[in-house]
Amino acid sequence: MNMLLWNCRGALNPDFKRRIFEMAINHQATILVVTETRVGGDRAAKIIEGLPFDGYITTDTIGYAGGLWILWKTEEVEVLPLSSTEPQIHAIVKVRSSNLTWLLSAIYASPRLAERKILWENLKTVAHLHNLPWLMLGDFNEVLCAEDKFGDNHVNLNRALEFKDCLDECDMLDLGFAGPKFTWTNCRPILNLILERIDRCFANPAWRILYLEALVTHLPRTFSNHCPVLLELCRVSVNQQNKPFRFQTMWLFHQDFPRVVQQAWANNRRRVLARLHGTQKALANNPNDFLLGLEQQLISEYSLILMQEEEYWALKSRLNTATFGDRNTSFFPFIYDC
Repeated sequence: MNMLLWNCRGALNPDFKRRIFEMAINHQATILVVTETRVGGDRAAKIIEGLPFDGYITTDTIGYAGGLWILWKTEEVEVLPLSSTEPQIHAIVKVRSSNLTWLLSAIYASPRLAERKILWENLKTVAHLHNLPWLMLGDFNEVLCAEDKFGDNHVNLNRALEFKDCLDECDMLDLGFAGPKFTWTNCRPILNLILERIDRCFANPAWRILYLEALVTHLPRTFSNHCPVLLELCRVSVNQQNKPFRFQTMWLFHQDFPRVVQQAWANNRRRVLARLHGTQKALANNPNDFLLGLEQQLISEYSLILMQEEEYWALKSRLNTATFGDRNTSFFPFIYDC
């Protein structure tokens, strides 16, 4: 079972639905936590109708700020809402395949310090109201130590200690990560560049015991200044071998030729994504102008590949009068299920 966390910087972005499909299908996500959606209520429900999840909880936004969603597949988990406010959703998760039950808290901490302090106190209160295995993940908009930040001013020690005190009171363990070190960037040139690790996954010991193999991975950052975060509760080993490709003319006459072309596109997409992942990992360790330029080049190349794939399937299906977003909804299972 896999979970995804992503600060999308606005669910009204034309690319939003496309990216959700891409991540959900590529990583087989059962639960998706989306932060900073900037949309709630009926408008949020309308957007969610077109996504590959049939269960959801959303919070209200404050104008065009904030917004927090939990989306899930009801055939795999049952999610029972407990309480929610603008920066937090608490729910009970029952995993159908294992009958395990635990508390999930999705967080989008405000950029404003005073509101974060209120959130920390609320989470401490929640900690004393239950004894369940507890998973807490989200965008906390705060770092814990100097290693969580590059650039700008030094880490504010008092703010970091208040955040740490909240986590200690909740008996939370950092689940760690693989991949690039930082999850957020201000996308500035190297002299003004700021990188931070603020999108995180925590759990109490009872939850950690349930999922000893749980692994957090920072995925490549492509369409937001936050990278998606993948949480694999049970790791699955996949052995893949890259074999040389040799084109044969006779394949043109085979009925499976379009499928083979599709798979080749998918391999190219994975190659670019792997290069982007490596570049962002190197950028976190040694920021410089060359890596910043290479990152932007690979992001543009990746976007172009996705655009070409979508245009191919839209043309093939003769959906010339459909809107771009509608085409995405209909054909992502074919584009990404490979």
